[in-house]
Amino acid sequence: MAGAPPITTSPTASSSLLPAKSWQHFVAGGLGGMCGAIVTSPFDVVKTRLQSSLFREKHTSFGVVGGGVAALPQRSSGLLWNFVETGHILRDIYRDESPKALFKGLVPTLVGVIPARSINFYTYGNGKQIIANQFNHGQENSYVHLVAAATAGIITGTATNPIWVVKTRLQLTASERRHPSSLASMNRGAIAGPSRALGGSYNMITQIYRQEGIKGFYKGLSASYLGVTEGTIQWVLYERLKRLSANTEGRGGMTEWFGMLGSAGTAKCIASLITYPHEVLRTRLRQPSVNGVMKYTGLWQTLRTVIAEEGARSLYGGLSAHLMRVVPNAAVMYSIYEGVLRWGKHN
Repeated sequence: MAGAPPITTSPTASSSLLPAKSWQHFVAGGLGGMCGAIVTSPFDVVKTRLQSSLFREKHTSFGVVGGGVAALPQRSSGLLWNFVETGHILRDIYRDESPKALFKGLVPTLVGVIPARSINFYTYGNGKQIIANQFNHGQENSYVHLVAAATAGIITGTATNPIWVVKTRLQLTASERRHPSSLASMNRGAIAGPSRALGGSYNMITQIYRQEGIKGFYKGLSASYLGVTEGTIQWVLYERLKRLSANTEGRGGMTEWFGMLGSAGTAKCIASLITYPHEVLRTRLRQPSVNGVMKYTGLWQTLRTVIAEEGARSLYGGLSAHLMRVVPNAAVMYSIYEGVLRWGKHN
């Protein structure tokens, strides 16, 4: 990457500290993030449940955990089974809870995704030009992209962590729709517990604040900072792959868009495979307490506990659902982002 030829920023970008039409990155990122989140929401619910220990600890012979929540199927080995497992969980959530449960947590997801993507794309899109102009004679390269992506990730993670805590808690709560076979398990300490009565995001926010205080909204922040590496790798790879497919630019039609979609999807897939364990650790840290006890209290404590109790393989729990969500999500998000920016250049 270091030997790559530099990219020269536009004259407009170098005329002032903040590039012209910098707001377009904010709008484009938010719009792209919103569309991608809606399309792939069911996979996000499955991913969160597979990452959590709560949905593996409470099984019943009927395949439903307390509160009418679909239990996870018994695990098998092999990559193919992981994708089959994802399909089974989607089916069971639809059948045992309701179709609406496939979009559980979507509201706080959108509330989080729109500002998160807006902040991230705005900070990165403008930051790389500012860094290049101020420190690298107006030329972009992989080092500029890396610094801009890391900065954008830290700012975004800090600003939006409370929203992701609420979303995770909502996705781990029971559906209001009850399954007949779950009635007995409800009396045996089902995971839903008091959270069954929560009606939405506001109630969840109130509960977190009352039980855990302001600190409760920043659970998993250390893992989020660890996850900055994923966004950094993704942005650097995307820029490199976009340059490799640059010969498709200007051709228009499907050829150009396939090059962009392929760059975005490939970059996200590689970045996710490298850094995925931080997703599991972050979900565990954001889990609600069980009988007033927080099982996971810190990043390293969580890592040691997960490996000791479940094995290192559990650090990749939910990977199939994650990839099925984030790869098309990235393709949709980046294509909309680039499309809005290109539209802005001609208006």
